[in-house]
Amino acid sequence: MILRRVLRNARARRVACWFIHWYIRFVYATTSWTVEGTEWPHRLRAQGKPFILAFWHGRLLMIPMAWQRLAPMHMLISAHPDGQIIADAVTYFGVDSVAGSTSRGGSAALRSMLKRLKAGDCVGITPDGPRGPAMTASTGIVNIARHARVPILPITYATSRRRVLATWDRFHLPWPFGRGVYIWAEPIEIAQELDEAGIESARGHVETRMIEMVREAERLVGHCAPAPAASDAAGPLRRIAGG
Repeated sequence: MILRRVLRNARARRVACWFIHWYIRFVYATTSWTVEGTEWPHRLRAQGKPFILAFWHGRLLMIPMAWQRLAPMHMLISAHPDGQIIADAVTYFGVDSVAGSTSRGGSAALRSMLKRLKAGDCVGITPDGPRGPAMTASTGIVNIARHARVPILPITYATSRRRVLATWDRFHLPWPFGRGVYIWAEPIEIAQELDEAGIESARGHVETRMIEMVREAERLVGHCAPAPAASDAAGPLRRIAGG
């Protein structure tokens, strides 16, 4: 398999990461963007408050360009080798990575994220990663937010020219020379003391809000939004958020 050969070859991997980062920049530069809700991250940072940046796994590619080095950022990315390609690519945008997933390094990743949040940095999490179902949030992002006492700040994007790949996350691959929109949502505050029902309610609120954002973003660029996947495969994947 070509991908596996790339992952095993250090030089090929560096080239792939370089290409990905330049493709992101090229798409961003050739797309006419509008941004909604940008006051929310700027307000939090002006107040010196860290937060969890939440975005769906399938909408990961263009997030670094929305972030624009607003604050030190650490993105939770799968410890699997293919996840490391993403981790290496985002370093070009000043985004650090925390390796971890539901199956590898979960506890260590959780401790690392809490440490960074308490230090005043921000962390980025895909609450439907690393294996889905797509657009189904885990309870992990809620637990991290309440333990760190920080809000969750959802973000999404959509582009008029794109291809939705036949992957589990319905990966949104934007093409250049179109229209694009970023949407930031109002921060979601998570109470520190929650029972099991409260955690599930907060998880559902985060998921619903993020789905609504995708639908709105898709509408603004002239598309119909994909429906979230059924959650029959969730199970243990709800234990911790992240890609």
